Amino acid sequence: MKTVNSQLQTIAEKYISLHGVLNERALRLWCASEARALGFGGKELVHKATGVSRPTINKGIKELDDPLLLQSDRIRRKGGGRKKLTNKDHFLLSDLDSLIEPATRGNPLNPLRWSSKSTIKLAKELQAQGHSVTQRTVHRLLVAQKYSMKSNRKTNEGAKDNPDRDQQFQFINEKTKEFQGNQCPVLSVDTKKKENIGEFKNNGREWSQKGEHIDVNVYDFIDKKLGKAAPYGVYDVTENTGWVSVGISSDTAEFAVESIRRWWYEMGKKLYKNATDIMITADCGGSNGYRVRLWKYELQQLANEIGKAITVCHFPPGTSKWNKIEHRMFCQISQNWRATPLVNLQTIVELIGNTTTTTGLIIKVKIDKKEYLKGRKISDDEFASINIELIDFHGEWNYTIRPRLEN
Repeated sequence: MKTVNSQLQTIAEKYISLHGVLNERALRLWCASEARALGFGGKELVHKATGVSRPTINKGIKELDDPLLLQSDRIRRKGGGRKKLTNKDHFLLSDLDSLIEPATRGNPLNPLRWSSKSTIKLAKELQAQGHSVTQRTVHRLLVAQKYSMKSNRKTNEGAKDNPDRDQQFQFINEKTKEFQGNQCPVLSVDTKKKENIGEFKNNGREWSQKGEHIDVNVYDFIDKKLGKAAPYGVYDVTENTGWVSVGISSDTAEFAVESIRRWWYEMGKKLYKNATDIMITADCGGSNGYRVRLWKYELQQLANEIGKAITVCHFPPGTSKWNKIEHRMFCQISQNWRATPLVNLQTIVELIGNTTTTTGLIIKVKIDKKEYLKGRKISDDEFASINIELIDFHGEWNYTIRPRLEN
């Protein structure tokens, strides 16, 4: 014999499957038929499972009992249905807008606006002005007027917005289109957060047998034998493919450029046989920062080696989250290895390499065992040897390094 909960679930599943294909009258008759078939207490069960009101279910039962009503093609009786409140109260919308306008944030020309006032407070203020309106009606009117709820989002990274921030985004967008149109690669690069290797907690949850769990260390003190892993990623924006070098030493500019070099020989060279240039988008700071001399010097060595000009466009300070590798690749890797302790390098490699998405993301990964030393300095003479061309618009962010032909 079915329990009440199982009956509720069964009715709810039926209702969900029918809700999108039946009209109002057909749904009403179906609810009535279900309630009648269940017998005593059926109306209450159908009401709880579907949310359809008891009067509506009663109305459906009356229709089932009346052959004339049952044979009618009308969904509602002639003239039936509640008239729109805005048709009767001509000042309701204007008064609602006047209440929200002082608290509206964002671009007023944007079709999706949002309010910081609650529907309960708005209903009370409208009632005080003489409008007969409920909180539910206010909610419905706000949705119709293209307002929506919105929450805070962590995007500010401490630095003030640069006045040319939007123009830089537009510049990067136009450059990307230009390179893609010329069949040249557009790469998004960055270092993922360093990870402790060993029996450490990894945030997230995954399905497992009831009662099963993985024991990890209480404290996150680094294991000196295992150390940390520094994954540096190269994401191909056009092909939706990625390369990750898992470093075991310092995250330096030399390591960053070596990762790009490995991408070229392992993936890029086959895909872009006829490409003359490479475009790279990167953050303003870190190992690939625009002020890092070693970054530009190593890019010069790479350009000389592969015979390609390398154009770099940096995102303005405080906007690293807009870098495509963050939300196209790194977040997918984090999702794939959630709740799994990164006990050794092989585990990290397997989890990164098996990261896929429904849009076809493919990632190749290898361990980079080379030791990269911190603090390597580039002399003035070495820096002067870089064949760099600063682009007119924010040359500190946008520049091209061309191969230097040896004499």
